[in-house]
Amino acid sequence: MTITSALNSAMSGLQAASRASELVSSNIANALTPGYARRTLSVSSATSGSGVGVQINGVTRFVDTQVIADRRLAGSEFGYRATTSTYMTRIEDLVGTPDQEGSLSARLADLQNNLITASSRPDAIERLNNVAFSASDLATTINSVADGIQEARTEAENNIADQVTRLNDALRGVQELNSAIARASVRSGESASLLDQRQVLVDEISEMVPVRMIDRDHGVVALYSTGGAILLDGSAMEIGFESANTVTPYMSIDDGTLSGLTINGYATSTSSTSGRLHGGTLGAQFEIRDELAPAAQSQIDALARDLIERFESTSVDPTLTAGQPGLFTDAGASLNVAVETGLANRLSLNALVDPAQGGEAWRLRDGLGASAPGASGDATLLNAMSDVLTETRTPSSGDFGPVALSAFDVVTGIASELGSGRLRENQLLSFASAQFYELTERELANGVDTDVELQNLLIIEQAYAANARVIETVDEMFDTLMRL
Repeated sequence: MTITSALNSAMSGLQAASRASELVSSNIANALTPGYARRTLSVSSATSGSGVGVQINGVTRFVDTQVIADRRLAGSEFGYRATTSTYMTRIEDLVGTPDQEGSLSARLADLQNNLITASSRPDAIERLNNVAFSASDLATTINSVADGIQEARTEAENNIADQVTRLNDALRGVQELNSAIARASVRSGESASLLDQRQVLVDEISEMVPVRMIDRDHGVVALYSTGGAILLDGSAMEIGFESANTVTPYMSIDDGTLSGLTINGYATSTSSTSGRLHGGTLGAQFEIRDELAPAAQSQIDALARDLIERFESTSVDPTLTAGQPGLFTDAGASLNVAVETGLANRLSLNALVDPAQGGEAWRLRDGLGASAPGASGDATLLNAMSDVLTETRTPSSGDFGPVALSAFDVVTGIASELGSGRLRENQLLSFASAQFYELTERELANGVDTDVELQNLLIIEQAYAANARVIETVDEMFDTLMRL
C-alpha cells in the first residue's frame, strides 16, 4: 500500500466515523420522537477506480413494517372503542342509577311518594304543591337526558367536521412526501427524515380511519381503508362533509338533513356495519350521531309517551275531555303520536297544576278538568295517579319487548340497557387497549436502544482514533522524507 492510498483510506475512514457519530447522536436525541426510526450507516470497501478505504453507501432506516401495520389497526380499534365507551358512560350518567339522587328512577319514586303523602292529607295544599313540584322535576330530568343526547350528537357532528379536515390535510401531506421521497430516490439522496414525517401522518390517518399501506415504486406508498376505499394512490382523495351547526332530534342522515361522507364527490356509506371508512374515531363519531344517540333518544321518547298516556286516560282522571292533556303534556298539548321523535325534549307538566306557571295544585285532587275545587278530603284521584305508575301495560313504542311494564319498569329497562351497553363497550375497550399498548411496546423494542447506541459510539471513537493515528503516521513519514 502506498503512502497516498493509506492516507486516502484513513481520510475516508474519518469521514465514515464522523457520519456514523452524527447518526448515533441523532438516534439518541430522537429516541422518544414519534415516527423516528433508528438509523445506521451503510458502508463497504472502496474497490472501484484508484480509491481504497471506506465507501459510504447511504443510511439504513430500521422499521418492522408488519408490527407497525398491526399497531396502526390496533390503534384504530382503540380510538373507536374509547370514543363509543366515553359516549355510553356519558348517557348512562345522564339517566343515573336508582341509588343516585336526581336520577330518573329517583325522580319517579319522588313523584309516587309525594302522591302517597298527599293522599293521606288531600286537604293540605303544601302536599299537593309537592306533587306538582316532583312531577315538574321528573319532566325536567327527562328533558335534560334528551337534551344531553342531542348535545352528544352535536359534538359528534363537530368532531366529524374537524376530523374530515385533518384527514384531508394529512392525505395531502402524504402525497407531497411521496413526491419528495420519489425525487430523493431518483437522485440517490437520503430520505430517512421524509419517511419519518410520512409515518407520523399515516399514523394520524389510521387513528381516524383504519388503513393499509401498500408500497409502490421509488419509496412511494398507497393508502386503502380496511373497508376498501382508496384514500391515496398517486393522488390523495378528497373527503367531503357538510357540517350542521346544531343537531336536533328531527335530523337524520336518512332524510338528508344530516350529511354523510363523499370521496371525490361520490357518496359513501357511514354505517357501522358497511361503512367503507368505519373502524376509527371518525366512524365512531358517525355511529354516535346516526345510530347510538338516536336509539337512546327513541327509548327516552318512549318513556315520555308512556307517562303522557298513563295520565291522559279518563280512567285515571274522569274530568278530562277528549283532546285535553293530562298531568304530563307534549309542549302543553295532548299527545301527538305522529310526532313522537323529540317528545322527551317537549315533555312538560300541565300548566293547570303547575304553581310556577300560575296553575292551581288543587286540580291534582279534584281533576284537571274540574271547574271548581271539590271535597277537600277526597283522595280518589291522587290514589289513581299513584296506582297508574305501578300499573303494568305494554309500552306503545320503544324497544322493551312485548311485555307489560310499570312506569318504574320502563325507567329500569332504559337504565339497565344503557348499563349493559356501557359495560360491553368497556370490555371491548379494555381488550383493544391491551392489544394496542402491547404492539406499541413491541414497536418501541425495535426502536432506539440508548445503551446500544452509546456502545456503538465507543466503537466509532476507536475507529476515529485509529484512522487519525494512520494520518499522524503518514504525516510523520512525510516529515522524515522531507528531511532526507
